[in-house]
Amino acid sequence: MADHSSVVSIHPYFKIHEGKEEEVKALLPAFVAKVEKEDAALYYNFTLNGDQLFCREGYTGAAGALAHVENVSGELDQLFELVEITRIEIHGPAEELEKLKEPFAPLNPTWWDYQCGLTA
Repeated sequence: MADHSSVVSIHPYFKIHEGKEEEVKALLPAFVAKVEKEDAALYYNFTLNGDQLFCREGYTGAAGALAHVENVSGELDQLFELVEITRIEIHGPAEELEKLKEPFAPLNPTWWDYQCGLTA
């Protein structure tokens, strides 16, 4: 089993604007296509529950998470026209979370400090 103790994961929850579900679904493959080329991306997928969209994503450290946001900035601009963020969690080791607090501050995330888990 791989050591995931330095992984930063982002857990954004979105509410899709009424009547915009098909536009959101059509946009999601563009995100995936870009993320497939990111060296620091460990996993990345979307799930849907009615009008709620969730993105499960993990990166090698804060640098990987920041590179991801820069990579998909155009798609995020499009998505934010179709949804609103209802909640965002960022999980990882304290030293990596510190590197993200300023850049992610406008999204008002909750910060989840890694304590322990399977590492090998």
